[in-house]
Amino acid sequence: MPIENLQVAAQKVDALMKTLTRLGGLQLKYRITAGSGAADPSQFEPREIYVELAGPDVDLVLERHAELLRSMEHIAAKTLQLEPEEHGLISFDARGYKAMRAQELRMAAETAAEQVRRTSQPYSFSPMNSRERRMLHLALREHDDLRSESSGEGMRRYVVVYPKNWQPRQAPAGFSRARTFGR
Repeated sequence: MPIENLQVAAQKVDALMKTLTRLGGLQLKYRITAGSGAADPSQFEPREIYVELAGPDVDLVLERHAELLRSMEHIAAKTLQLEPEEHGLISFDARGYKAMRAQELRMAAETAAEQVRRTSQPYSFSPMNSRERRMLHLALREHDDLRSESSGEGMRRYVVVYPKNWQPRQAPAGFSRARTFGR
């Protein structure tokens, strides 16, 4: 569902950014774009509000795989009272980090697709956040001969790519899949 009043939403994000930079002591400049100008050229996110960060503390925002950037984005989504499936409507970025990450994920999806085709075995990615998992699923949906699923719980959730009709091998009766040899 789109954000009803983009101007009011942008004002709320502006107030949040002022609070975060003042109370957090962050030396950041930001530009908020709402509406059609905020559209994601990669089409991975249905964003309606885009916040671009710059300034002396951008390196801090991008440390640890942009953890602070993602946190700011999450707080903004909560401030706008967006449902989890709507969090993609607001997006923060700095120095093109997210665009580069989207390209990395596209390339990783293609590499995984090639490996699954070559080996006929599933490929599991490392755990990642929900937006990155969504990007992988979107990149992989172009491959009719493959399917992708999320697996795991919470922060350990990850994407698995399977051949389209892949089924795990069944262990013969009386055998347990998890066997330990030796003591």
